[in-house]
Amino acid sequence: MALIVQKYGGSSVADAECIERVAWRIAESYTEGHDMVVVLSAQGDTTDDLIAKANEINEKPSKREMDMLLSTGEQMSVALMAMALEKIGLPVVSLTGWQIGMQTDDNYGSAKIKKVTASRIKTELDRRRIVLVAGFQGVNRYDDITTLGRGGSDTTAVAIAANLNADVCQIFTDVDGVYTSDPRKIQGAHKLDEITYDEMLELASLGAQVLHNRAVEMAKLYAVKLEVLSSFEKKSGTEVKEVTKVEQTKISGVAKDADIARIAIVGVKNEPGIAYKIFRLLAREDINVDIILQSIGRGHELSETKDISFTVARADMDRARELLEENKQSLGYSEISVTDKVAKVSIVGAGMMAASGIAATMFEALYEAKVNIAMISTSEIKVSVLVDESEADRAVQAIHAKFF
Repeated sequence: MALIVQKYGGSSVADAECIERVAWRIAESYTEGHDMVVVLSAQGDTTDDLIAKANEINEKPSKREMDMLLSTGEQMSVALMAMALEKIGLPVVSLTGWQIGMQTDDNYGSAKIKKVTASRIKTELDRRRIVLVAGFQGVNRYDDITTLGRGGSDTTAVAIAANLNADVCQIFTDVDGVYTSDPRKIQGAHKLDEITYDEMLELASLGAQVLHNRAVEMAKLYAVKLEVLSSFEKKSGTEVKEVTKVEQTKISGVAKDADIARIAIVGVKNEPGIAYKIFRLLAREDINVDIILQSIGRGHELSETKDISFTVARADMDRARELLEENKQSLGYSEISVTDKVAKVSIVGAGMMAASGIAATMFEALYEAKVNIAMISTSEIKVSVLVDESEADRAVQAIHAKFF
């Protein structure tokens, strides 16, 4: 029989009825003879509620204490699920991140996994117990609780599956697989039976919320077989793997990311090292930069000054602006423009490498929808454009209709 790692998101365990439904689903796999490790997220809006409680006490709490607080949401989920499985009459144990040896770095709020010992999990599986693991959390070298940031429970599940060499890691969510676009917003979006790690990684990085990019990256690195399934319906989902059975035709999906901001630095000196100074400054503060656009220059013989525009996560916008303004004299620019009223719309597909005219078709769709493009970024398997936030959904619908 198989060793199965499952992960259930917050909506899957939102209330008592949901917990009981998931418990019976876990029980079904267990009674078929499989070894079961199940990772759970906090129930529904629990994490948001905990953040609100923190803000009632302190509007700027330390990241360490926030991790201590937020980790309780997942611990509550695994304890309640254990009670539900006990009621059915099955052997079960719930464990926290530190109990399973989930060792992380010291970056509170967005910790990276360094090592998973999983010795406790192996011991409990040998006893034929169902092992429930609190997702999203670990412990650092100081024995402090840390949290893994957005999508942390996905990453927990994949890390455990990699360590145990599990037969499959199943991610259960409120959709029944990976779609060509968000089926709740885009008319005509349809489910994919399979998708490559690279395509899924790009879609996850570009705003598709069904899987987190860190989890997909880890799954690719350790060749973990991933499946995305519905926790509400019993039906086939989407398999994420290295190579799909058939060659992809053109693109696999269209994604939107509205959680970004654009920063334009105007009138930068056109000389060697300026771009290095700007982006080194941001890198030192762990501010990731995505799309970058540099003008060819202007002034006498187009050589005196140039403009550099780039995008960052919306959460990093204010800090990035502060850094650039604090260093205006050394950078030597004339002005800075910042806006978060933008969105990134992207197409992704392994088939793009062997097909011509993909970008042109995308731009045609945007032209027909009268959507203006502010910036463009490309790679072997993606094309991304920056558009006005108010036009993003219309842009996604137009592009999706053109390709699908």
